[in-house]
Amino acid sequence: MLSGANVVLPTGTVKNGQVVIEGTRITRTAPESAQVIDVTNHWLVPGFVDLHNHGGGGASFTSGTVDDVLKGIRTHQSHGTTTLVASTVTGDMDFLAQRAGLLSELAEQGDLAGIHFEGPFISPCRKGAHAENLLRHPDPAEVRKLVDAARGQAKMVTLATELPGGIDSVRLLAEQGVIAAIGHTDATYEQTVEAIDAGATVATHLFNAMPQIGHRAPGPIAALLEDERITVELINDGTHLHPASLQLAFHHAAAHRVAFITDAMDAAGFGDGRYLLGPLEVEVSEGVARLVEGGSIAGSTLTLDRAFKRAVTVDRLPVEDVVAAISANPARLLGMSDRIGSLEPGRDADLVLLDHQFDLKGVMRRGEWVVDPQLG
Repeated sequence: MLSGANVVLPTGTVKNGQVVIEGTRITRTAPESAQVIDVTNHWLVPGFVDLHNHGGGGASFTSGTVDDVLKGIRTHQSHGTTTLVASTVTGDMDFLAQRAGLLSELAEQGDLAGIHFEGPFISPCRKGAHAENLLRHPDPAEVRKLVDAARGQAKMVTLATELPGGIDSVRLLAEQGVIAAIGHTDATYEQTVEAIDAGATVATHLFNAMPQIGHRAPGPIAALLEDERITVELINDGTHLHPASLQLAFHHAAAHRVAFITDAMDAAGFGDGRYLLGPLEVEVSEGVARLVEGGSIAGSTLTLDRAFKRAVTVDRLPVEDVVAAISANPARLLGMSDRIGSLEPGRDADLVLLDHQFDLKGVMRRGEWVVDPQLG
């Protein structure tokens, strides 16, 4: 029994609350023999859920071995991410299908929550850190090839839905129960509305890799912010977004439609240096990742504990809103809110312990400490 913390629940924060863990689950009542851990003056929040993550700890989900992928997963677990979707970057179709097979095995055994394909079905005008020579139109048959290669573990595909085949691919994904995410797009406002009507439900890292808002050509950002069917991903690292842009998203989408992501690459939790993101070389300096050629931002080195602390201490968001964005909302998108995303009884014992300054002190995943607060 973890006792004395500010416990953040969907209904609000309980001061001097308690969370009881039995085995791998949260339960209502503690037996008399329960171990009691005093966590007074701390915050207890649900384990973080990352929908969009390319790696960490020096390991890549796109190109690493099984051991590399596990190293990246464990790196992010140590920073509070108890549920993680592995994201790929643009590559040859056969290679991506092969990676889907490897990652799906890890998803089947419970290490990953699924696979997110970011590319190759994106706009060359907004390619970011994706190899232009490997980009292609979102032909529904090719989209289906990647989904099938994931053996039921494909959770999300990012598309430039204005490209030929984009709308039909959105419909295909919706029929397959896979999230169609609008991103790396050069779409107009009207084209974005059409994609949403076809079944798209997520904006891949809103504001980044898409046209800016214009007063005569509002573009995709306005369409994505205004529609209740869309959840917007935000990278809250202080580099990808100006604080005012983050506030704009929370004001228009409200906390129930925001999902904090890392978009992390290998350097997350590892350090500065040279890395590969797919076939492209990346230089990480002072924690900011940019392509060696061209200088585009190339993912992030963010971990979700840092995103959480920044949201509360710099952006001054209510803790409850941050918990929604970092746990509950992504859990709902993944169709897993009956198991994760809250500290309600019956859910998996996935939780994060933060001190009064919102620094991470403990992480539990399925009832086992990943970071033990008693060990420091």
